[in-house]
Amino acid sequence: MTRQEESYARPTVVVTAASCYGPKTLSEAIERQIILAFPEGIPIRKGDRVLIKPNLIVPRVPESAVQTHPAVILAVAGLLLDQGARPFVADSPGWGSLQSCIHALQLDESLRRLGVPYYALDKPVVRELPDCRGMRLAVSGRALEADAIINLPKFKAHQQLGATFAIKNMFGCVPGKRKAWWHFAKGKSYTDFCSMLIGIYRLFSPIVTIIDGVVAMEGMGPINGSPRPLGVLVGGCDPVACELACCHIAGFDPMDLPILRRAREINFGPATIEQINVLGDPLDSFLCADFEPARQTLLEFSLGRVCRSVTRQSLHLLKGFIGQYKVEKGKEKA
Repeated sequence: MTRQEESYARPTVVVTAASCYGPKTLSEAIERQIILAFPEGIPIRKGDRVLIKPNLIVPRVPESAVQTHPAVILAVAGLLLDQGARPFVADSPGWGSLQSCIHALQLDESLRRLGVPYYALDKPVVRELPDCRGMRLAVSGRALEADAIINLPKFKAHQQLGATFAIKNMFGCVPGKRKAWWHFAKGKSYTDFCSMLIGIYRLFSPIVTIIDGVVAMEGMGPINGSPRPLGVLVGGCDPVACELACCHIAGFDPMDLPILRRAREINFGPATIEQINVLGDPLDSFLCADFEPARQTLLEFSLGRVCRSVTRQSLHLLKGFIGQYKVEKGKEKA
């Protein structure tokens, strides 16, 4: 038995079937996730401001499986409202604006009816990352202000990292195009880049992660892959345990994924799936032996790519601002 096996308490992963994104199906599956993950009750007090952090990466419709499905977001929001919390949805998309990502999911009106606001993860403040040799970077002050965070990633194959299940979603707490910059600055080394991702996750420490694998993305993720129905939500308080369970479902070797390889090197989370407890539905009932991996491309972004990305994003945001200005002026004339 290794030192890690001796010292690490066995974390719990909750696996719940969800055959579709119907509101009743999702609400029951999410409620079961929370009950099994927190048998003594979710640690949220009445009035707490809770950040719901989905994967809102680029403006694509729900059927594309690019973003966390709106039904998952709404089910979590409803549960939090029932707890007396004050949830809000927020992210910092890699492409486009938060408004455009929300609109593509047709989420605007549903959130409005619930009284749940959404915000860009902006207000950058510099923080030192835990156990990252003094590394400091700008993260969202809005996210830091939340009383609790619920992490809602999408189950995806990924061109630069093999697959992303739990940990990388919190990279969205780095505002705007700073994410592209860190691909340039740290992308020469998987060790450095993944240490940074783990450090960001630990800085924000979501109380729970629930991974949307009802319809996952295989192939050339995170945005150009294909939808793949798996019919499952995978959740828990330990992100590495959740990642190991997702690897088991997709048939991936965890040591082929740089994030999990680095987590093992620094003794962050369990080392193997044998070290986790699985509650809910049998994990093996969701195995997908032919889940298509992504063809791997360079992790590092070139400086030219970063500059082009910033320019495109600036033009996109300017276009959105002008469009909104015209709408407001039209209202005044009316």
